[in-house]
Amino acid sequence: MKKKILIFLPDGVGLRNFAFTDFYKKMSVENDVVFLNNTGFPLEEKLGIKEVKLNNLKTHFLTDLIKSAKNNIELKQNFKKYNNKAYLSYIFPRKSKTFKQFVKNIIINFYIIFYNYKKGVKKINNKINKLERSTETYKKSLLLLKNEKPDLVFCTNQRPILALSTILAAKDLKIPTATFIFSWDNLPKATLVVETDYYFVWSNFMKEELQKYYPSIKENQIKITGTPQFEPHFNKDLLKLKEDFFNEYKLDLNKKYICFSGDDVTTSPYDEYYLQDLAEIVQILNKEGYNLGIIYRKCPVDFTGREDEILKKYNDIIFPINPKWENLGSSWNKVMPLKEDFNLLANTLKNSILVINIGSSMVFDAVIHNVPCAYINYNNNSVNTKLWDINKIYKFIHFKSMPSKKAVLWVDKKSDFEKIIRNVLKNDSTILETQKWFNKITFFPQEKASENIINEINKILS
Repeated sequence: MKKKILIFLPDGVGLRNFAFTDFYKKMSVENDVVFLNNTGFPLEEKLGIKEVKLNNLKTHFLTDLIKSAKNNIELKQNFKKYNNKAYLSYIFPRKSKTFKQFVKNIIINFYIIFYNYKKGVKKINNKINKLERSTETYKKSLLLLKNEKPDLVFCTNQRPILALSTILAAKDLKIPTATFIFSWDNLPKATLVVETDYYFVWSNFMKEELQKYYPSIKENQIKITGTPQFEPHFNKDLLKLKEDFFNEYKLDLNKKYICFSGDDVTTSPYDEYYLQDLAEIVQILNKEGYNLGIIYRKCPVDFTGREDEILKKYNDIIFPINPKWENLGSSWNKVMPLKEDFNLLANTLKNSILVINIGSSMVFDAVIHNVPCAYINYNNNSVNTKLWDINKIYKFIHFKSMPSKKAVLWVDKKSDFEKIIRNVLKNDSTILETQKWFNKITFFPQEKASENIINEINKILS
């Protein structure tokens, strides 16, 4: 008899990994798989995936405030324990412009003051769990789980507070629970909100991180599987002929293209000026006889239009190819990828000679196509360093995973763009070092992640 797996999508983050890859198809061979879909994406209608829904999910009005306090406390304790100010850089200032914001901050500060000690986080977790068990969402979750009778609830993302009631309901019904750590930078940021029986991680490196920050989690609870997010790059069926891709996006077959991968406005508030710097360098190189262009792939959740003037000014050099995402709501976390974006991203990278950005995990997507990545590492003349300083970016904890500085190319000043581009055109790059980093960050072979997750789930079920 087939076991039943309930794959919980509390938000759109898990769509790419578990709905748009071959995970569902492979998982359904031996198991009955149903998605508990809390996104606005119609899985059954668009992809033929079985789904159930919990409508109008809400947390307790205090839960999100206490979660903010917990995050603050964990980061402060990690700063104290590891003597590294980078942990404090993950704490964002809170607004107090309205009376409502003022009251919320009083509540958050109360918990920070009175629970900032070794066992305080555990007490806060207990408080949050108690609050969530009193909600309508918890009651709805109990009813749904009793009706569905799953053998395992697998949450695709460890950080949404909205997932907590459903996970608690599963635990109270003695249903095994698991979650997936969805991003390479999550654990140092104290984003583990969902506590489950099992944790699926990208690599041995991430396993060590999980045990470092959460020593109460036992080794046998952690499953090293890799991440499905890179699997589509290995799918040759997604890769188009160069001529077809260039014709579709009106690119010049005689040009060599550099991909500038945009960041969100929080990570890189001066992104458009770096794009302009690159365009100016390409302009100089083209006057020397090079035939170069820039493919601009904007950040999917950047709605500012801040790059519009630059695109207009350099329309003979910069060619925007926007990611295929869909806005299903009024906030950034309602912007969700479409399955077609896998195809677009893979072909964009395959047809680029170089990817440039600020500290993005795009470095790993690129290396699969043997394309080097350059990280921007200087403050542009337009940067107000009192508000934002690029020197803070590469001090973030997740960059300590680099085997060496040679894992990427470094743009330490504007003129380095020129030197790097010339070297890349001569096939002089650090691609082997990048591959070492990729193999450290995510379990090798990377194209087998879905199969690894399925195998580990089946082991739990048996």
